[in-house]
Amino acid sequence: MRRSAGLLLFRPAGDGVQVLLGHMGGPFHARREAGSWTIPKGEYDPAESAWDAARREFEEELGLPPPDGEAIPLGEVRQAGGKTVTVWAVEADLDPATIVPGTFRMEWPPRSGRIAEFPELDRVAWFTPARAREVIVKAQAAFLDRLAEHSH
Repeated sequence: MRRSAGLLLFRPAGDGVQVLLGHMGGPFHARREAGSWTIPKGEYDPAESAWDAARREFEEELGLPPPDGEAIPLGEVRQAGGKTVTVWAVEADLDPATIVPGTFRMEWPPRSGRIAEFPELDRVAWFTPARAREVIVKAQAAFLDRLAEHSH
């Protein structure tokens, strides 16, 4: 079973909170918004704890150390592809302009024999929970609900 873990950053804003999401890099997501934004996360193997993986993946994907702060466990969800995702929420402020995204390599264009490098996340942005729900990977919306329950 494929497992992934990540950190959902949130910060106070107006009368609620904002959450930090990353737009998935690469040609498939280039012109898409809905379903192309994700909590910064990544896969790990059973030898590593989900918490350690979440912190490591945050740094790999954003190029910044994971924030220190109280971690609120938001549990796990199963995405459409069958991957189980475990997430913690951490209150922190971060300037999206400071990220240095990690990269991945793939053949592009398809069947060209050429390997191109793309950012894992090509941009990050703060969203209200309502706007986040419109663009986030569908299964991950459950984490927004759980964060809202916690902050009331």
